[in-house]
Amino acid sequence: MFKRRRFKQQLTLQDRLSAWVKQVKEDADRLPPGPERDALLKKARQAEMANHLHEWVKSPGLQPPK
Repeated sequence: MFKRRRFKQQLTLQDRLSAWVKQVKEDADRLPPGPERDALLKKARQAEMANHLHEWVKSPGLQPPK
């Protein structure tokens, strides 16, 4: 049986997603308009939305029902 190699992430998922979004947008800016650029921008928007939803869920304004 194989043993899984595990390691502790240095940055949070949100930090890694933010850095990835920034990199993808820079890459998309270098591409000419077309389907490849559109696909990169779509992935970046999805990652931004995931970050936004995570912040919303973790906000102190949301309280569990009593």
